[in-house]
Amino acid sequence: MYDELTEQDIKKMEEEIEYRKLVVRKNALEAVKEARAHGDLSENFEYHAAKKDKNQNESRIRYLEKMIRTAKIISTDSADDEVGMNNTVTVYFEDDDEEETYKIVTTIRGNSLKNLISNESPLGKALLGHKIGDHCEVKVNDNYSYFVEIRKIENTVDDGTDKLRSF
Repeated sequence: MYDELTEQDIKKMEEEIEYRKLVVRKNALEAVKEARAHGDLSENFEYHAAKKDKNQNESRIRYLEKMIRTAKIISTDSADDEVGMNNTVTVYFEDDDEEETYKIVTTIRGNSLKNLISNESPLGKALLGHKIGDHCEVKVNDNYSYFVEIRKIENTVDDGTDKLRSF
């Protein structure tokens, strides 16, 4: 299994890895060293907290490095009149008689609470490549699907404000 990422995603992950290795790792090691100097490690909360922070940083570095190693690079290019990566799309949910606006992003940036939906999600897959006025079937699973109508497409770009998911 691999994640589909853009060149911008890879660059942002490489920058985070470098920052974590050069800055966060140094600070975390210093905090562990300082906490260790306080004496009895079995009852030293500061030591355990510092070790936990250090280990979380190392886990994040490993996670990002694995994501980069196993990623499939995808293009962000799309026609101006069709839904593509990083585009903001207003859709009409026919069953609910409601409109919602979403931005299509990669899995590493997905955040449904902020209406950032992954290109690999059922809705994201259904919208990609379609144009204003198209009715798209969103297939959730073999037993359930629903329809949406594309009402508006904004050709937004990756400006770096969409944060990478933690894990």
